[in-house]
Amino acid sequence: MRLGDFNDLEIAREVSIGFYLTSDDGDLLLPEKYRPVGAHVGDVIRVFVYRDSEDRLIATTLEPLAVVDSFAALTVRDVGAPGAFLDWGLEKDLLLPHANQRQAVRVGDRVLVYVYLDEATDRLVASAKWQQFLSPEPFEGAVGAAVQVLVAEETPLGYSVIINGTHAGLLYGNEVFRPLRIGELLPGHVRLIRPDGKLDVRLGQAGYDEVESAAGLVLAALRARPDGRLPLGDKSLADDVYRRLGMSKKVFKKALGSLYKQGLVELGPEETRLAVSS
Repeated sequence: MRLGDFNDLEIAREVSIGFYLTSDDGDLLLPEKYRPVGAHVGDVIRVFVYRDSEDRLIATTLEPLAVVDSFAALTVRDVGAPGAFLDWGLEKDLLLPHANQRQAVRVGDRVLVYVYLDEATDRLVASAKWQQFLSPEPFEGAVGAAVQVLVAEETPLGYSVIINGTHAGLLYGNEVFRPLRIGELLPGHVRLIRPDGKLDVRLGQAGYDEVESAAGLVLAALRARPDGRLPLGDKSLADDVYRRLGMSKKVFKKALGSLYKQGLVELGPEETRLAVSS
């Protein structure tokens, strides 16, 4: 049986408070409120196993926000003497000990953590020092490889990210056209593999035409307006462009140029209009 993860366990017997399930670590309780509809003694059911507030092994059919040996962004529900308590979707909160915090956290903070089994206490705990849980091995992919990008934290350069759950990466802010949320998981590709093993990444697929994508967004925004006019043009402020379209002004201007060459738009200093033929 794997503590902090999903297990397929057999229902050994039924009692007034629920089911007892058979495992290598002894029978454990699945409380009545988590009883699957139609389940009976002898059935094998899939449950998540963790420790309750009295440190007993217990099963649940609830879906936690994180499992053991994984990264997740969780919200601080409370702070006490042992550390911070994180909401991970179960009745008992997940402990983030003070020693595992990079800086003091407050109620309501969203924190990227790694969940692991503390061998000394046999309890599941979280660590905000997520870098130490990344793989020391070289990244096996190549430049252009498709990857999953987990947003870890915002930095002066952009965002620190975790690639495929194993390696550190950097997503530059000037290549991101909307605010990203800590814990957001996005498709991306490797832009550069640095000598120190860290990766520079971009969102989206390698080779995908960013200007073509932006042009499509601008055209859709124009067609969505009754008058076919958008109060953005070559002289508009970058903040206005970003606020309305979620892209940089540089990309916006390239998109306008592409649409203009195709005869789809008419351009003004602070306005863009659908061409009559569009």
